[in-house]
Order: sequence, then structure tokens, then C-alpha cells
Amino acid sequence: MSILRSVGAVVTGAATGIALSIGTDMALRAAGIFPPLGQGMSDGLFVVATAHRAVFGILGAYVTARLAEDRPMAHALILGGLGLMATVAGAVETWDKGPEFGPKWYPLALAVLAMPQAWLGGRLRESQVGVAGLASSKAAGSGT
Repeated sequence: MSILRSVGAVVTGAATGIALSIGTDMALRAAGIFPPLGQGMSDGLFVVATAHRAVFGILGAYVTARLAEDRPMAHALILGGLGLMATVAGAVETWDKGPEFGPKWYPLALAVLAMPQAWLGGRLRESQVGVAGLASSKAAGSGT
């Protein structure tokens, strides 16, 4: 059961970050701030996209750490590793596809930020309850 909970924590954290990023992109398109899909954006708008993805990446890692039964930081960093692999794969796939995929710095920035934002989300959870608090609540829950 613990493995299912761990997988669920990582999947839920990933879904949180992805859903919030896509939803924000859609809202910014609807508001006329981002152009329609398939059209190029300015570097400034890619900075906005990078910023909100970083915030939502931190939030997703926090959700993962919050839902993890134990070792919240390890779970958050697993999510970060998966995010790193996804962003590197995205960079490789879109590298020479054209300006509608953004400037070359954009996928590199997402890859560079993947692990720090995962660490920060995990750290926020640890500081919220304290690492000792996590261990004692787990021990209290197990009846020991």
C-alpha cells in the first residue's frame, strides 16, 4: 500500500503543476495576453510562462511532499527528476522546430529549474511541520 501512496503522491503533484500551468496559459490566451497556440511569443511572455511554471512546479512538489507517507523530500525530488527528464525531452524534440516553440533559452530554463523548484517544494513542506514532526507523527500513527 505504501508504494501506491508514493506513486499517487508523485502523480498528484505532477498533475497539480501541469493542470495549473495549462490553465494559466489558457487564461492568459483568453485574456489576450498570450497569443493563440501556434503563434510566436516575445521573450517577455516566455519569462512570464517560465515564472508561473516555476511557481506551479514548487506547488506541485509541495503537494507531492504533503501527500507522501514518509520521506517527503525524496518524493519531491523524484517529481523533480521526472520533470527534468520531461523538460529535457521537450527541449530535444522542439529544438529546431521554429519560433512558435519559443527561444532556445526557454526549454533550457525549464530544465535548469526542475530540481531547485522540487527541492523548494519539499523544503517548504519539511519546514511547515519540521522534519522531527514528520518522524514523530509517523511513529504515532504506527502505534510505536
